[in-house]
Amino acid sequence: MASGKLGSAALAADTYTTVYTVPAGKAATINIALVNRGADTALVRVALTNEAVTPLDEDFIEYDAKLPIDGGILERTAVVASAGEKIMVMASTASVTVRVHGFEEDA
Repeated sequence: MASGKLGSAALAADTYTTVYTVPAGKAATINIALVNRGADTALVRVALTNEAVTPLDEDFIEYDAKLPIDGGILERTAVVASAGEKIMVMASTASVTVRVHGFEEDA
């Protein structure tokens, strides 16, 4: 059973990034933390999806949420995900870091 950091990324602007995928046969309880390291407000999108490239409209748990400059933070906690589901994130700037942490257990 994995626990702790499950994935992280420094995001490219306007590009969906899969930060974490729940392994087959597992369920995960995760926390998602995003921070804006830059001097411009960032808009961020977070989706829990089974899609490979672009999330569907119904997959978003945050959509164009504003992260203030110089350390603005967004956190989602206690998100439960099923085997095969992915956390996909996109930001409007290249100054956002995302970390997914939590634990996996047998489904």
